[in-house]
Amino acid sequence: MSSNRTAHTMSSTKKIQLMDTTLRDGEQTQGVSFTPPEKANIAKTLLKKLRVDRIEVTSARISEGELGSVQNIAEWAAENGFLECIEVLGFIDHKRSVDWIKESGSTVMNLLTKGSENHCTNQLRKTLKEHLADIHNTIKYAHSKNLNVNVYLEDWSNGYHNSPEYVYEMMDALKDEGINHFMLPDTLGVLSPDEVFSSLSDMIERFPWATIDFHPHNDYGLGVANVYYAVKAGVRNIHCTMNCLGERAGNASLAEIAVVLHDKLGMELSIDESHLSPVSEMIESFSGKRLAENTPIVGENVFTQTSGIHADGDKKGNLYHNPIVPERFGRKRSYALGKMSGKASLAKNLELLGIQLVDENFNKVLKRVVELGDSKKSLTAADLPFIITDVLETSDTQRIELLNCSITSGYNLRATATIHLKIDSKEYHEAGSGNGGYDAFMSAIKKILKRIHLDAPELVDYQVRIPRGGKSNALTEAIITWQINGKRLQTIGVDSDQVISAVNATLKMLNLQLLQKKQLNAKPKVS
Repeated sequence: MSSNRTAHTMSSTKKIQLMDTTLRDGEQTQGVSFTPPEKANIAKTLLKKLRVDRIEVTSARISEGELGSVQNIAEWAAENGFLECIEVLGFIDHKRSVDWIKESGSTVMNLLTKGSENHCTNQLRKTLKEHLADIHNTIKYAHSKNLNVNVYLEDWSNGYHNSPEYVYEMMDALKDEGINHFMLPDTLGVLSPDEVFSSLSDMIERFPWATIDFHPHNDYGLGVANVYYAVKAGVRNIHCTMNCLGERAGNASLAEIAVVLHDKLGMELSIDESHLSPVSEMIESFSGKRLAENTPIVGENVFTQTSGIHADGDKKGNLYHNPIVPERFGRKRSYALGKMSGKASLAKNLELLGIQLVDENFNKVLKRVVELGDSKKSLTAADLPFIITDVLETSDTQRIELLNCSITSGYNLRATATIHLKIDSKEYHEAGSGNGGYDAFMSAIKKILKRIHLDAPELVDYQVRIPRGGKSNALTEAIITWQINGKRLQTIGVDSDQVISAVNATLKMLNLQLLQKKQLNAKPKVS
């Protein structure tokens, strides 16, 4: 068994260990269930790319399918030197959880015990003495099977507040049980930062022999603040999830914790910050739970400046930058278009598209952008060519025109699409099939693009928005994110038909590609 660190070492070191429990506690989010391949990909990415110190992958005895999933993860972890980083929640059932964890190939059990007298008395219907005897038997059997054991004191935060002597007696009784981590959860998310600091300071002082973990929940929105104060109290092992997944309001966010502890307390973490956004996107995709666009660190729009004065200040000396710069996370700053846009915002977006305008035309376009923003129209950088067309009465930016489109789909039938396009003065007819109407449309489009030697843009994300309370004939927005020339751009299409709204968004991107190709070809060649 690994040796425990002293409280002096724990409180003085600057090194923080993060234990990610997205695959166990995070999967308790309502509606979230990861498939075995998804769990394997998440585990590998968390450990190998994001460089999380430990991960909790499941609870014991869930199902045969879950057993096979953990076996797959454990096998990979053993081959790549991460086996001791894989942890499984176990229960006080003597042999059953231990045998399940052993069969899974894992070597670490996180034993769930009752950290409050209320839970012990009213849920287990046992005295602390009886509960400790059961814990002892399970731990003894786990050690006989060469498992390392950590212990959760479930509902510790309420237990410490309502019956501290119960908590103290329990800790003293477990001192010589060979436990590596005593994991103290704020199970119901009830603590304030001051309460976290005082209670954990007391626990560290009373039990200097124990290595203590803090497991926060976010019911009051205080998860990250509570972690901050836990670390100030001396705790050096913190539990978290990606994207704040977890029961009720979720757990504390890994991304936010990593950045706050590094920047505000000068702590050392093993996390590779450049992978925070890609991992967050993967968890979004697998969980089906989308993040708010203004989510700190990993939200879609957290590096977007809206105010024109901010864009101007950035241009003149990065006056509106803070330490959370996008490049730190492998991202880029962007500038929103709308009624608050100024010259600097528009210039930044035109630069992104590779479009140049003389001053007179620039001012006309800016005026139109502000007018559209005033009417609450959603604008993206990819809308600029169409605004330019509208304002300057040119046809350069709308070279592709959809003349006709027929899309059919049905139950147990492969979708088909027939399209009739005009590109400049030439007309094209094509048909395609696919897994759904939009996929069929893209199949037909790609055939035409191949004929005109234009690469199809890479689709990165696809969202459909329908107004809350909207009826079946409501207008829908399709927001598609594309990767083009190494940059990400969004286009928005609107129609009462969801597929046609996506078609409209796609045509915008194709027109933009043709414009960029024309401008690139028009540049004078350097001899």
